[in-house]
Amino acid sequence: MDQLDHTRPSALLTTSRPYLTDGGLETTLIFHDGLDLPEFAAFPLLETEDGRAMIARYYNGFLKLAAEAVTGFVLDTPTWRASQGWGAKLGLAPDAVAQANGKAAAFAAELAKPWREEGMDVVLNGVIGPEGDGYAPGEMKSVAAYEAYHAHQIAAFAKTQVDMVSAVTMTHVEEAIGIARAAALAGLPVIVSFTVETDGVMPSGQRVADAVAEVDAATGSTPIFYMINCAHPDHYAAILRGEAWTHRLGGLRSNASRMSHAELDEAAELDDGDPQEFGELHAEMLSHVPRMKVLGGCCGTDHRHIAAVGHTCLGGHHHVA
Repeated sequence: MDQLDHTRPSALLTTSRPYLTDGGLETTLIFHDGLDLPEFAAFPLLETEDGRAMIARYYNGFLKLAAEAVTGFVLDTPTWRASQGWGAKLGLAPDAVAQANGKAAAFAAELAKPWREEGMDVVLNGVIGPEGDGYAPGEMKSVAAYEAYHAHQIAAFAKTQVDMVSAVTMTHVEEAIGIARAAALAGLPVIVSFTVETDGVMPSGQRVADAVAEVDAATGSTPIFYMINCAHPDHYAAILRGEAWTHRLGGLRSNASRMSHAELDEAAELDDGDPQEFGELHAEMLSHVPRMKVLGGCCGTDHRHIAAVGHTCLGGHHHVA
């Protein structure tokens, strides 16, 4: 294995052309591929040949869209649920969870190899999900408790070839600060991605602008940038317009559906929205946030949605059929 260097600068940080990333992995696997994902966890699929083939097929489709859009790609590990608490719910000991993160990073590195050889900048991103529910803060804990909890998964990633880690679907600042501190101690660049409700406010009741300021103040601006994920553009577009905090915003991963988190939680069928409109809404948001680094999707989005984003925002070929 190459000597690990988590401090190397990525073209992602200096690009004026947003990189693409994938869509809603878990919702695609459940609703399109008909899989049962206990605890919404995708990482156990890497234990079987069929599972690895399915995830490779999923990511390669998005990598192809990035190639067509002539841009880079942020390649996530399928590890949103691969922390020790969720692992325990799946019957896994902490050591097995750590190994699962290592396997996921190795899988991503192998997947990236041919695309990198073709000249694409593929950034390997270790994904960290919330300790609790991704839609609600639940029982709030201390920053120190969250730092200790997430240090386990982050330490596993620090031994791999990931370029950075991302805390995804964060509902409140305490957990975001804990993760940012754990990543800093492990020497890993970190991104924090918050989710919002239909009114553009976080599930904790805090404004994103205030959350970003609070995390930056508590960590010495450790996150390389912030993102918003798991909300429809209509839910948060207004908080991007003319807002000073958006100079720290570097990525968007929206839901396909306009439904609330509570409604999505109860939905028996997938609401995949309108892929073409999805792309157009992103082009509109980009006019207010020119420093965007990463564009992708979240719940309900698939290759059609990201193709539309590539087309409207980057001039890529359009394959939404």
